[in-house]
Formats: sequence, C-alpha cells, structure tokens
Amino acid sequence: MPFEIESVELGDVVVLKSKAFGDDRGFFMESFRADQFAELGLPTQFVQDNHSKSCKGVIRGLHFQWREPQAKLMRVTRGEAFVMAVDIRKGSPTLGQWYGAVISEDDKRMVFAPPGFARGFCALSEWTEVQYKCTAVYNPACESGIRWNDPAVGIDWPIKEALLSPKDAKAQTLEEWLARPESDAFQYG
Repeated sequence: MPFEIESVELGDVVVLKSKAFGDDRGFFMESFRADQFAELGLPTQFVQDNHSKSCKGVIRGLHFQWREPQAKLMRVTRGEAFVMAVDIRKGSPTLGQWYGAVISEDDKRMVFAPPGFARGFCALSEWTEVQYKCTAVYNPACESGIRWNDPAVGIDWPIKEALLSPKDAKAQTLEEWLARPESDAFQYG
C-alpha cells in the first residue's frame, strides 16, 4: 500500500505519507486511491479538487462551511507550507486546539481534516502551491472562518506578518463562532 498513516492528531486529523518512486527523470506517486483510503478508514468520495498558488507569507484560512461541511485532504505540490486545522466542534475534548505541520513537495505528506475543523495554511516558500480534495462542493452561503491570530486559539504561526485576503482579515474569533446558532452543526461525537 503506498499510503501510511504517520500520525493522528486532535483525535481526527490524519497525517498521511505516500510513497514516491523517483529517478533522475523525476517521480511518480499516487495521491489518492479509493480502495486504500477505505482500508485506512478515510473518505473515498471527494467531489471537488482545489489548487492554490501563494507567495511567501500568505495565510489562507481558517475556513469551513457548516451546511454540507467539507472534509479536506491537503498536500503541497510546490514549495513548503505550514498546513493546519483547528477543532471547532462543540463538546469536543480538543475544542479550540490546533494542529499544524510543515509539509512540502519533497516529503509528499498530506493532511486530512474532517468536517468540524477550520483549515488553513501559510506559504513558506517564495511560491507555494497547495492542492486539496473536498468531500462537498463549496457553498459560499454557509461558509465562514476563524481569525488566523485569535489569541484564544493561539496558533504558533511560523511567520510574524501575514498577507491576508480582506475576508480572512475580518474573520470572526472562535468565541464569536461558538455563539452563533450555526455552530450547532458541529457537535462532537
């Protein structure tokens, strides 16, 4: 099997390794196989692929949607990124905790985060490309985010100044999200 679970964080965030076969011409690897993902207990029905390119210092996230929530399988295909997830599930023993990992095009690792986690990344290379598979189609009517520097979450970002979209710069805190009725969509257990 080319996939191996490296670790499980916050109970449900999975870090995967994939075997790459390389020589002086380059490499080949499988980034997804439904049969092997099923054996590992991971989703096999992805309905949308996304690809982003960001310059160094860009933070994208922390995004989620509460209706038709998305699980995401994230990997870096160019450069290096700090990929992370925050538990936003009410009643979770890890509510408000985060997990982050530096992953790169060279290490071929992937991070899977199920619904109930706000996800994002920080570009660490001059140019970074992140590709991710989603289990639900993007729905802007029920999309939201948690502020990247919410002190209650306390993410230890590997940069001091972030380049943000206007939407991400105005994102709510975790406390503000938990006070909204929509947050009841993510209950632990």
